[in-house]
Amino acid sequence: MRDDGLERAICAAGGVAGLARKIGISQPSVSNWTKVPAQRVVAVEAATGVSRNDLRPDLYSEPLLFEEPIDPVDVARAQEYLLLATLLSAAPSGRLLDQLTALSSDATPLGRAHAALAAAATDAVAAKVEREYFDLFTGLGRGELLPYASYYLTGFLNERPLSRLRADLAALGIERVETNSEPEDHAAILCEIMAGFAAGRFAATSEAQRAFFEKHIAPWMGRLFADIERAESAIFYRAVGALGRAFVEIETEAFTFAN
Repeated sequence: MRDDGLERAICAAGGVAGLARKIGISQPSVSNWTKVPAQRVVAVEAATGVSRNDLRPDLYSEPLLFEEPIDPVDVARAQEYLLLATLLSAAPSGRLLDQLTALSSDATPLGRAHAALAAAATDAVAAKVEREYFDLFTGLGRGELLPYASYYLTGFLNERPLSRLRADLAALGIERVETNSEPEDHAAILCEIMAGFAAGRFAATSEAQRAFFEKHIAPWMGRLFADIERAESAIFYRAVGALGRAFVEIETEAFTFAN
């Protein structure tokens, strides 16, 4: 029997086939679910607008690991990382596009990137953005871009950067979901991990967070976002690339000053 969160997602997507199509997997796979698998929560949330707290309250309604309040700066960082993770893991739903039009902005580089993303969302059509995402990251065989650390750092998939990442995740006590079809060095997964650090969901000292960022994100993710900005297939995602590039630059500078 399907749980309530999965039922809501299926209804929002227009049925099992619609949900499968929106997140890029086969219909039988979704038909076999009794609840949304942990590794698919972000993609389903992005595709349907059903929040992760409703999809998997067992995972996302947990108390934070730290009792002290989270610094507002870290809350904002976590939200930024989660936004990027959501947009990198699946094409945004119409509901998410509507929400993006209300992004707050100011005169800072990040604020201007928010304004550009809000404008892009205002002009976007969900079906066209879904096709754009497919052309950029999936394609027939492969997309225009491969958002994996191993590919950016070595030119090949599943190379040493992935094995080093897995070793560091194990040391931090962060376990891979066995049914996850994506390797851990996918940009969306790394953004989720950074969000978990910032929000206190994963226990890690400031030094451990800095070391993780400098080792697994700083050497390549800014280049990925720059490539998204320039990609032939990118229209809406050009603004996503600009936001990601600006945010990685801010994070790099902040971690440098924290040394």
